Amino acid sequence: MVRGRLWRRSNPALDAATRTTLVGALMDARRAVGVALRLKDEAAEESARASVDAAKRALGERGPVWWDDGAPDYTRHMARNTPYAAWFEAIS
Repeated sequence: MVRGRLWRRSNPALDAATRTTLVGALMDARRAVGVALRLKDEAAEESARASVDAAKRALGERGPVWWDDGAPDYTRHMARNTPYAAWFEAIS
């Protein structure tokens, strides 16, 4: 959760080596976005942002849900507006 907004975590079923590799790719892609922005290189920025998206999807943070219990995806919703409102209030 960030500033009261729910965000999806990475898929906990990923093995440690895969997760480490994917997190490394994500960080490389984020650095590439920064470089492209500083250079004002729109093509490089677009490519780097696509790499960020691909890494986040591979980690399970975007795209189809990785859980199989039928629970809806409340990613990007304010916690207070979801069934997790009482939990959020208790930890606030």
